[in-house]
Amino acid sequence: MAIRLLTLFYFMFQLAVLSAQQGTLHGIITDDKTKETLGGVSIYIDGKGATSSGADGSYEIKCLAGNHSVEFKLIGYSTTVRKAEIKENEITKLDVALAIEATELGTMVISAGKFEQKLEEVTVSMDVMKQSLIENKNTVNMEDMMQQCPGVNILDGQANIRGGSGFSYGAGTRVLVLVDDLPLLTADAGDVKWNFIPAENIEQVEVIKGASSALFGSSAMNGVINIRTTYPTDSAHTTFNMSKGFYCTPKRDSLQWWDNASRPAITNISVMHTRQVNNLDLVLGGDAFYDDGYRKLEIEQRHRINFGTRYRFQKVKGLSIGVNGNLMDCHGGYFTLWQNADSAYYPQGGSVSDYRVLRRTIDPFITYFTPKGHRHSLKTRYYLATNENNTNQESISKVWYGEYQYQMHLKKELTITSGIAGTTSQVVSAAMYGNHISDNVGIFSQADKKFNRLNVSLGVRGEYFKVDTAETKTKIILGKDTSIIPIHPVARAGLNYRLTKYTHLRTSFGQGYRFPSVAEKFISTKVSGLTLYPNPKLQPETGWSAEIGAKQAFKISNWRGYLDLAGFWQEYKNMMEFTFDYWVPDTIRNPTPFQKAGYFGAKSINVGRARIMGTEVVLAGEGKIGKVNLTVLGGYTYIKPLDLSYDSAVSGGTYNKPDSVIDYAHFFNKDKRYVYANVLKYRYEHTAKIDVQADYKKFSVGMSIRYNSFMKNIDRKFENSMLEELFPTWKLYILPGLKEYRLEHNTGDIVFDARFSYEMAKGVRISVVVNNLLNRECMGRPGDVQPPRTIAMVVRARI
Repeated sequence: MAIRLLTLFYFMFQLAVLSAQQGTLHGIITDDKTKETLGGVSIYIDGKGATSSGADGSYEIKCLAGNHSVEFKLIGYSTTVRKAEIKENEITKLDVALAIEATELGTMVISAGKFEQKLEEVTVSMDVMKQSLIENKNTVNMEDMMQQCPGVNILDGQANIRGGSGFSYGAGTRVLVLVDDLPLLTADAGDVKWNFIPAENIEQVEVIKGASSALFGSSAMNGVINIRTTYPTDSAHTTFNMSKGFYCTPKRDSLQWWDNASRPAITNISVMHTRQVNNLDLVLGGDAFYDDGYRKLEIEQRHRINFGTRYRFQKVKGLSIGVNGNLMDCHGGYFTLWQNADSAYYPQGGSVSDYRVLRRTIDPFITYFTPKGHRHSLKTRYYLATNENNTNQESISKVWYGEYQYQMHLKKELTITSGIAGTTSQVVSAAMYGNHISDNVGIFSQADKKFNRLNVSLGVRGEYFKVDTAETKTKIILGKDTSIIPIHPVARAGLNYRLTKYTHLRTSFGQGYRFPSVAEKFISTKVSGLTLYPNPKLQPETGWSAEIGAKQAFKISNWRGYLDLAGFWQEYKNMMEFTFDYWVPDTIRNPTPFQKAGYFGAKSINVGRARIMGTEVVLAGEGKIGKVNLTVLGGYTYIKPLDLSYDSAVSGGTYNKPDSVIDYAHFFNKDKRYVYANVLKYRYEHTAKIDVQADYKKFSVGMSIRYNSFMKNIDRKFENSMLEELFPTWKLYILPGLKEYRLEHNTGDIVFDARFSYEMAKGVRISVVVNNLLNRECMGRPGDVQPPRTIAMVVRARI
């Protein structure tokens, strides 16, 4: 007993001695150039992990008195080691400024794993579009900007990556668009409104290619576009941009509806201000845009303001809260179909739909970094959209979104990101959709581990979706037992191996899942005389994508870049497509030709299975060659989009089976003859893009080139008479002249843009931006002829 008491007394004495010999080390960690505080920095004392800095960059460590080696580590920054002398019962201050690491590429991304990583180390194909490119091209609508990204095409507002989507008449998307990690999809159509994105306040755009539902949920089955906005540094900045432009005379006189004395004009004014006020980060932005339209009566006038706030608490280390917001009022005329191929800028019927749209998002959030550097975050969004028009298609849609995320940065470079996300949407539209409520819940987790040269990523998600009474149903088979569960599981896996210092090999596999939008299931309206029919029985679509790739970094003088090569394979089941046909209700049996004719239109259906294979090469780089600063982003994408439901033995390959409504269009061979094929509709087999910017002293010049091959397959009824199967002699066309137009324009489209700028004074630059330099006539979706040459003068000032 006495021995035990002596032992206990000894340990208590040693504890008291150690306590008496302790001191405190504290300080602030910042970026050595921007002076912005850095959170999540791992701090080691004599090689042992001690703590991590909070969101405000501060840290505090109690350690034994004496001399110590203190190491500071953060991904993207060079490791910094400092010596510190800790004195007994005293506080020692050690502030550190970290320098950005001179990596192979120098580009950091967050979207692949929801934490900062080097671009060359991610396990998926990613492209990055930086702020400078957005500014140089005088971007007033992010839809135009995304057309410059390799492998990405936007058809009438709908994004597709590597041919994963076609054109679905404004409803549904297989590409999830985020702004600061929050989805920007509407409640009714489930699509993105590109003019609502604050182009004046963008830091970087990150594009993930391939199925990403495991981490991002429904609608990410073809990829993700994450738009990251700017946060202030320790010095205040104000950016002002004003541009004035006009549409030039098109090459074909028949397209021009204006006289040369009153050319349609484009005006844009935007401003952004960022500053830090003590612990408060503040961002304010605004935009006014006026477009007379190159198509008759299709004008657009919009006003948008946005703000961002973040408050970093001093008394509660690592805690920050904030709220962001975006408000837009937009009205104008919506042009749907041309009058005919020779009057493509004239609306069919001589009128357009007048509309006014009010959009508002409010995004409160809270973030907390624990003393060990783990992160808790809660992000929420309320998205309200009010649509008014003169065609009895008014609607109100509301989205409530929330995501809680917990991220652990563990020892040996292991990061685990887990969370739960939920969405509730409400659509009120008496004439167009009806009233509907949908709910979506997803639970996810992803682990990213670095083993010396190898990076491994594994993720899984369970997804539940419900629209009215239709909900997720997944069949589970265990031996002889079969059960139905209301959760659809998806998974992803990826590897990235550093073969040499500048060579990285990668492979990935990801599953996708998408539930139909309210518009795809319930839309009921007329557009320019066309009827869109609902399909309440529409089923969710699933898919997967796999790829192998290699990224080779290189350096020429002070110019560094990379060449990325990828081969990919995507498959879809129950793919949803809007399809034109005669949609006679089941209640009408044995309909007459006249009855059939009364039910001609389009609706979304499950067309079956599809496969898309292809290759892609991307070149990107920036830096100085001699005295010239050169920036390059370009790529070439080849796809082979196959409809696996196609059967060439039935009706010459036009239909799969008698009850199918898959409508295979024709494309033209070299002899301009009709050839039916199992090609997915509305895809470009070949796309190539490149943007080059050269800066020398006060002068800058830039050039963009975009090429799309001929769109081989479209809905056949776009070209043929709508009633040809019922009344062969009647000539009634959705798009008069389209068949002849495609016969003449069957070699693809190429567009050149050019720009020149001069720095008049420090921070003040004047530019001339010319889009469609050669004034080529190009078409996107059928009947959507693109603008002629436009010329704009731009003044940009940063103070």
